[in-house]
Amino acid sequence: MLFELPDDDTLYAALLDRDPAYDGRAFVGVTSTGIFCRLTCPARNPKRENCRFFDTVATCLEAGFRPCKRCSPMAPAADADPVIRTLLAALEADPARRWTEADIVARGLDPSTVRRSFKRQFSTTFLEMARLSRLRDGFVTLSAGGRVIDAQLDAGFESPSGFRTAFARLLGQSPARFTGRERLKADWIATPLGAMIAVSDRRSLHLLEFVERKALPAELKKIRRESGDDLGIGRFEPTAQVEAELAAFFEGKCDVFETPLTMHGTPFTRAVWDELRRIPTGTTRSYSDLARAIGRPSATRAVARANCANMIALVIPCHRVIGADGSLTGYGGGLWRKQKLIELERRFAGR
Repeated sequence: MLFELPDDDTLYAALLDRDPAYDGRAFVGVTSTGIFCRLTCPARNPKRENCRFFDTVATCLEAGFRPCKRCSPMAPAADADPVIRTLLAALEADPARRWTEADIVARGLDPSTVRRSFKRQFSTTFLEMARLSRLRDGFVTLSAGGRVIDAQLDAGFESPSGFRTAFARLLGQSPARFTGRERLKADWIATPLGAMIAVSDRRSLHLLEFVERKALPAELKKIRRESGDDLGIGRFEPTAQVEAELAAFFEGKCDVFETPLTMHGTPFTRAVWDELRRIPTGTTRSYSDLARAIGRPSATRAVARANCANMIALVIPCHRVIGADGSLTGYGGGLWRKQKLIELERRFAGR
């Protein structure tokens, strides 16, 4: 299925609920005003008989509708929120700053509004995002063989315990436990959709996740347990290879990932992940589609759990699975990332 949308009644219900699951994948044109909007637009809901639904901005424009100035449907959802846009620009300008709620208030913003906006779009808060941004500098220092104290200072942490706690929360262990002789190494990869953590040994990639993913510490613990190896900081060749492939992917040059993988899962989950890799770029499948494809048509829920258990994001494209009604459904990296990945892959499909 190539971005098929549900019937108009379902989309109108999503419009009334301001359901973010269709953000970037469905738009409403209002015939009484000549304007098209996101389904999450805060404007007053139009009457059902005045609504026409479209799957792209281009088809809205071709039908003669002009973009709404309130919800900015031609911009990515997060960019359309002035609160998010303001704070992300400030974070980019000063990534080493130790942000607090007082800083948010000083900018004339309400902390609770900021918290809701960031949780809705990124599944994390702005303060947590800022903390991870600072932690990256310490991660890079350790990856280059630097001392823990230098990594702490580079990350802008005044307290050694605060740095150890933040680092352990991300990777599941304190930086003092790294010896440099570990057979698994974790490193930081920057992407246009945010930082990712890659874990590999000398032969294959074991994990690739966005750093905000809540399940990351548990996934790292599972990899250490199942491989029987310790985890260190640094990189082997598979991490360098997948970083180059990610760069080509986000630049729209190549959608092929050839980095060798080690998949930590049961035979059933690995079968689901193998089927995910067979979904052509630019197309989507439902959980029931996947269940039928692996010969287990009654195992839709188990397939959904296997999809959520994927630890190698993008390379194993679990973002290509959507709800049976066409909604984006959940994604560990956040629905906003899922939306952007699907939009990006449309370009590959168009070729």
